Amino acid sequence: MSWTQTRSALALAKRDNPDADVTDLRRQLKAERLEEYVNKVVSEAPPLTREQRDRIARLLLAGGGADAA
Repeated sequence: MSWTQTRSALALAKRDNPDADVTDLRRQLKAERLEEYVNKVVSEAPPLTREQRDRIARLLLAGGGADAA
């Protein structure tokens, strides 16, 4: 599903039931937008070194934040 489809599903869920738990849809939306952004940046940037890839992978695997650095 594209992030725009997920955004629509989120809006529909909230419209149908303002009290609906949309946590999973919000998480999915953030992940899909992040994926699109990362793909764009990677396609435009020069190749990363192994160290750079490892550092970025650690951030993603840890869920981001200062603990991953």
